[in-house]
Amino acid sequence: MPNLKSAKKELRKSKRRTTRNAATRQEIKKMVKGSRRAISAKNPQAHDLVKQAAKTLDKAAKKGVIKKNTASRKKSRLQKKLNATKGQ
Repeated sequence: MPNLKSAKKELRKSKRRTTRNAATRQEIKKMVKGSRRAISAKNPQAHDLVKQAAKTLDKAAKKGVIKKNTASRKKSRLQKKLNATKGQ
């Protein structure tokens, strides 16, 4: 446990950030998973879901929850899957 006042405050901040980041990560997982399911099920709304997932990833990268390249990689893979199903 922290002893100094500043260390106590930093712990409180850290807990808040951890909770917020966990919620954002959960949202990312939910969006990406939903997009993948829609793509594999050839759902007509798959394009919109991928778009929403990309938006969520960009927001998370902007906040620093995930790295920029991670967001780009995930978006790229989703888009690649979507394009592959459109071609068939």
